[in-house]
Amino acid sequence: MQSTALLKYAEMRLPRYTSYPTAPRFSADVDRKTYADWLGAVPADRDVSLYLHIPFCRSMCWYCGCHTTITRQDEPILDYLNVLRQEIGMVADHVSAPLPIGEVHFGGGTPTIIEPEEFLSLMALLRERYLFGQKTGVAVEIDPRRLTAAMAQALGEGGVGRASLGVQSFDPVVQKAINRIQTEQQTADAVAHLRKAGVTGINFDLIYGLPHQTVRSCVETVQAAVAMRPERFAVFGYAHVPSFKKHQRMIDENVLPDASARTDQALAISEALCEAGYRQIGLDHFALPDDDLVLAQSSGTLRRNFQGYTTDNCETLIGFGASAIGRSQAGYVQNEVPPGLYASHIASGRLATTKGYRLTDEDRLRAAIIERLMCDFTVDIKAIATAHGRDPKVLLGGNARLTTMANDGVLDIADGVITVSQDHRFVIRAVAAAFDAYIDDAQRTHSKAA
Repeated sequence: MQSTALLKYAEMRLPRYTSYPTAPRFSADVDRKTYADWLGAVPADRDVSLYLHIPFCRSMCWYCGCHTTITRQDEPILDYLNVLRQEIGMVADHVSAPLPIGEVHFGGGTPTIIEPEEFLSLMALLRERYLFGQKTGVAVEIDPRRLTAAMAQALGEGGVGRASLGVQSFDPVVQKAINRIQTEQQTADAVAHLRKAGVTGINFDLIYGLPHQTVRSCVETVQAAVAMRPERFAVFGYAHVPSFKKHQRMIDENVLPDASARTDQALAISEALCEAGYRQIGLDHFALPDDDLVLAQSSGTLRRNFQGYTTDNCETLIGFGASAIGRSQAGYVQNEVPPGLYASHIASGRLATTKGYRLTDEDRLRAAIIERLMCDFTVDIKAIATAHGRDPKVLLGGNARLTTMANDGVLDIADGVITVSQDHRFVIRAVAAAFDAYIDDAQRTHSKAA
């Protein structure tokens, strides 16, 4: 039975805390000149991560919160790829020496909308301008409905070791309501193509809180999905923000589950996955027992970034493409969001950075606390504050949010250590928000806490 506190905090709209501060804090005070300076200061002897954004899809899924453009033609995609190649070279020219690469992630949109030869060409360019090693990981997001055997083969040849497949729900009623018809067979075929090509790390994305979704349909989706035995699952709550994403207006709000039903669905998915042999990682990831995420969680080295829970410990992330976000020791940067504006900057020989955020020492302190909460459900405030040369009393004393949650039984505070109760882990974002200096409960672009 759900507690009153669980329902209370589940209804709050909060950041997913894949970064801190979060993107709404970005401003034009950080521009392309700032980014150029930050690139020049990236250490040449430390691994960096690369993110490449491919903002195109063949059709719009009405639940989608990504920056993407719908096109039936290939020409806009090919034009975009030419600009992307220019940016890859431009960024490489801003650093003192070729940077060693720890991780590469292709996101979208639908990255596999490009042709196999175009993907291999991109990978060849990255290897030409940056330093790849035997341990460099390459991951790609995939729409199983669009994946061909030829593209799967190209992914394997290009060095992709991990693929994230959008599943969301196998319930045909739900699929119709979100404009994404995808059969179990299509998904199974995509998995088979990938594994045959040597892409052995398979992740499924599931969503709860969708229109017409029920606990039963969520569990049935899990049962169908685990039969394909992906190595990982990522399970997200649908964020309905039609004022921010206008295509979400196509979804009938009257058939969206309420906070109580959403929480029931999340708990049911978690229970079904754990019963199937998966271990829960942080808030919303699940992995088989021998997966690197499980090992990282056990050793206290689990990280959280824009791709969710990860073992990626690179301090620098370089983002390529329209709307792509990057990160360095100094702060965050984001490219122009509209592909046309992004392309005009790059074509003119300018970095496409349009906004960002310069980190302060306090930001780094709070980011460290929030990350440990999101990853471990516990954090030693005294230890982290001391490591950052700060007084823990500043963080704990007079923290009304923290006090309220302790009184509600959500967490326990003892000798500077905060521990979230087992029954309230689904609202960990509410606990993390207690250390967010910029939080605004009225920020409607955020998703519900559970």
